Amino acid sequence: MAEKRENNGIIRSFDLKRTNVRLLYNIILSVCVGAILLGVLPLVWVFLSSLKDIREFMRETTILPKTWQFSKFAQTWGELKFIRYYRNSLISVLGSVICAVLFNGLLGYALSRIKPAGSKAVYALVMWGLLIPATTSIVPLFININRIGLSGSFWPLWLSMGANAFYVILFKNFFDSLPKSLIEAAKIDGCTDLYIFRSIAVPLSQAIVMVVVMYAVNAAWSDFLLPYLLLNNTGLETVMVRLFQFRNSRYNDVQILRAIIFVMAPPIVLFFVFQKQITQVTMQSGIKG
Repeated sequence: MAEKRENNGIIRSFDLKRTNVRLLYNIILSVCVGAILLGVLPLVWVFLSSLKDIREFMRETTILPKTWQFSKFAQTWGELKFIRYYRNSLISVLGSVICAVLFNGLLGYALSRIKPAGSKAVYALVMWGLLIPATTSIVPLFININRIGLSGSFWPLWLSMGANAFYVILFKNFFDSLPKSLIEAAKIDGCTDLYIFRSIAVPLSQAIVMVVVMYAVNAAWSDFLLPYLLLNNTGLETVMVRLFQFRNSRYNDVQILRAIIFVMAPPIVLFFVFQKQITQVTMQSGIKG
């Protein structure tokens, strides 16, 4: 068993005995380690700097703080009233995830399995939608949202996540790989398309649903422009909008760094907590497309 594990992979154990292979392996390893350090060091610097007081932060050039004041995080959390903005962001994220899975999944299933008249034209429009940057449509989107009276609510954020061309393509490509025999057997039994989607297609598509959920959570949590335009000064600001508002506040730089930690922590924690489950579901179901 040990020998089999050693022989799996691109570079095998006996390949490393060759000088050129070992040199290439060390170069690749060094590049990967360097890339990890470049990504991690800014996060480490923000965390360590947030443990300092404002005098030490402004006068000292050392990375490590003299005293590890973890209690300052609780103090800053209370002063900035972050629980309120966490709640707003949670509402935004939950609604966005539901809309992203439900509406994009329904359209992807319709394009993949139902294929009504005009589905090819709709699919072409979806593909064209991938070429349009989201920022170019923000002005007409904002104007239309104001016209229908949805400004100052979470509904535009939820519905915009339910109309994502990338998610539609992901769902369609996955539904294309589902066994046709199951769908046809359900239709013979008299099941409606909505029932087939809910009871057959979605349970068999846990992998792609989990992927879309993670994409939607990250996108909804880190979104700034549309929430800022719609929710600024309404009491419904998300953490990203609130973080931007601190630029003109009375809070010092160290408190702002702690606020940045509060904003960055949830996506990082979610990734580390659920990465094993995502990998297992992906390996079991497979993502094809």
